[in-house]
Amino acid sequence: MSFGFSAITEKKNVLFIMGATGTGKTKLSINIGIQFPSEIINSDKIQVYKGLDIVTNKIPESEQCSIPHHMLGIIDDPDYDFTVNDFCKKMLETLDVIIENGRLPIIVGGSNSYLQVLVDDPIYEFRLKYNCCFIWVDVALSILFSYLDMRVDEMVKAGLIDEIRDFFVPEANCTMGIRRAIGVPELQRYFEIENAEDIDDGHKEKILKEAITEMKENTCKLAENQLLKIVMMDNTLGWNMHKIDSTKVFEAVLKGEDYQHLHQEIVIEPSIEIVKRFLEEKTH
Repeated sequence: MSFGFSAITEKKNVLFIMGATGTGKTKLSINIGIQFPSEIINSDKIQVYKGLDIVTNKIPESEQCSIPHHMLGIIDDPDYDFTVNDFCKKMLETLDVIIENGRLPIIVGGSNSYLQVLVDDPIYEFRLKYNCCFIWVDVALSILFSYLDMRVDEMVKAGLIDEIRDFFVPEANCTMGIRRAIGVPELQRYFEIENAEDIDDGHKEKILKEAITEMKENTCKLAENQLLKIVMMDNTLGWNMHKIDSTKVFEAVLKGEDYQHLHQEIVIEPSIEIVKRFLEEKTH
């Protein structure tokens, strides 16, 4: 192997897809992955755990379009503390594998604090090793909040309560591991009284409804905090993100209208052009 100047200084390309929860990051990553030889790396610190697929909103294998996915459901111990150092170490190892495969790594997920350490902490020398392209999928918060409420209802219909019930442990610590996932702490109180014979069904139903409402509120708070973090990363830290406004797509979703053509026109096509330009610029 040659260790000439160009080999030492050659930087590899990495694509990041950013955005608050529910903005369509995963869907966009699949659409880009179909267009370019790519592999996808999950950067959601809760989705690294095995189990609770509905709660954590993991992409099912049937929707992965045969694109290799990494760091998804890799931690068996639900109480393991997957630290930012674990995250960065595993991320760098995975990037090496994907680049060795001759493919473009697409990093997708909402754990922005972990991503900030990965990219900006000098210890990892990330910007010295990689050319970064950041696509930020944005949705106006008022529209996103309505969509997130609807998504929680859909997750409940898909079996979220049964999934968490199977995972329930009395007096479990919901501040670490996978039990931090929104839905688990909120439903803890309900499961603690669900089988109590001295509590009437009406009160149990009330507690359940309150838990679901709390899930919706906490999901919206998460989205707002993620957005504030992304704005700071873009404006203050100078991440130079390519912002894609997907609000019109979500307005159509909420109205029950056909949104596919809008998504193609507003989100997918501009994002593919951004990636094309990025790869062409860094290649030449």
